[in-house]
Amino acid sequence: MNHKINIAIVGVGNCASALIQGIQYYKAGHEVQPAGLMHLKIGQYLSTDIQVAAAFDIDRRKVGRDVAEAIFAKPNCTTVICKDVPPTGVIVKKGPVLDGFSDHMATQSEDRTFLVSDKPELTKDEIVDILRQTKTDIVVNYLPVGSQKATEFYAECALEAGCGFINNIPVFIASDPSWANRFAAKSLPIVGDDIKSQLGATIVHRMLANLFQKRGIRLDRTYQLNTGGNTDFLNMKNYDRLASKKISKTEAVQSVAGERLDDENIHIGPSDYVPWQNDNKVAFIRMEGSMFGDMPLNLELRLSVEDSPNSAGVAIDSIRMCKLALDKGLGGVLEGPSAFLCKHPPVQHADDEAYALTEAFIRQNQEKKPSIRFEKADAAE
Repeated sequence: MNHKINIAIVGVGNCASALIQGIQYYKAGHEVQPAGLMHLKIGQYLSTDIQVAAAFDIDRRKVGRDVAEAIFAKPNCTTVICKDVPPTGVIVKKGPVLDGFSDHMATQSEDRTFLVSDKPELTKDEIVDILRQTKTDIVVNYLPVGSQKATEFYAECALEAGCGFINNIPVFIASDPSWANRFAAKSLPIVGDDIKSQLGATIVHRMLANLFQKRGIRLDRTYQLNTGGNTDFLNMKNYDRLASKKISKTEAVQSVAGERLDDENIHIGPSDYVPWQNDNKVAFIRMEGSMFGDMPLNLELRLSVEDSPNSAGVAIDSIRMCKLALDKGLGGVLEGPSAFLCKHPPVQHADDEAYALTEAFIRQNQEKKPSIRFEKADAAE
C-alpha cells in the first residue's frame, strides 16, 4: 500500500531546508524512534513517507532549481544535518510576489540579499493545476512573517485544488473563522497558526508561566527578547510586518498566565538581527513575580538553539496529522493538533490538555480510509 504524503512547499527557506534534510536524514535509519518526533508512526505514516511534490519561491537562486539544490542556496544559512539530499525531480516554481517580500531585504550583503527572480509569476490557475497534477495532499506555508496577501493566495489555491493546509507563520488563517469555515465546508483540514518549535522560547515561556500559576505565584511582569541571524530575523527588521507575530507570541503566554497582564507589563517578540548568529536563535526570558507574603521572585533564562531544525520535527508531526484528517474526510481546523503544535490556534489549551487532545486525535484516526479526492478529479478529466 502506498503510504506517501505529497506536500507542496511554499517558501523554500531555512525551515523548509531543515524539514527536507530531516526527512532524508531519518531515511538512513539513525534511530528506531527518531529524536524530535512525537511518534515513530502517526497512523501508518513514518516521517520518511513525506515527499515534496511541488515547491514555490520567488528568489532567483532557488526558482528553476531542483528542491534538493534550492534548500542549500543563499540566503539560507541553517545548519546542514544531511548534505546528501538526492535530486527530487521537483523544480521550484515562481509564485506571485504580493507581500511576500520586504524591500529592505534587497539591500543587504551579498549572502543576505534577497534577489527576486525575473521569471514570470505563476497564476492562481497554474498553481492549482500543479497541485492537482502532482496529487498534492497538503500545502505547507513557510512564507516570511507579514505575508498576509501571499498566505491568503496560497490558502485559496489549496481550497480550489482540494488540499489540506498547514499555516506555519503568524498570519491568521486557521484562527480566522471565515477561513476555517471555508475549509470545513470542503472537508479539508487546516492546522495553524504559527508553528511552535520543539523546545523554543515560546513553549518554555508558556510552561514557566503555567508553573507560576499552578504554584500560586503571581506573575507581575515578563519579557522575552530574541536575537538571530537568519532571514526570518532580517525580514522582521521591518516592524510594519510584526503585528501578527507579536500578537501570536504574546497570546501564547497570556493564555496560560492565570490573570492576564496589562500590556505594559508583558513584552514578547523579536528583538534584533545579529548576522553572525546565522540560524542560531538566542532567547532571553525574565519573569518577575510575587510569592507568599508578597515576597519578590525573579527568574532569568537564556536559551540557545538552532532555529529551523527546532521546528522541523513539529512540522513532520503536523503533516502526518493533517494527512490522517484527509484520509478520514475531516475538514476545518484540527483543534487539538493546532493547540499543541501552534502558537495562535483558534482555541488555546494548556499544553498538557493540548497534548492529550492531540494523542486522542491520533488514536481515533489511526485506520486509513482511502481518499477519493484525486480519483474524482481524474474521472472528470
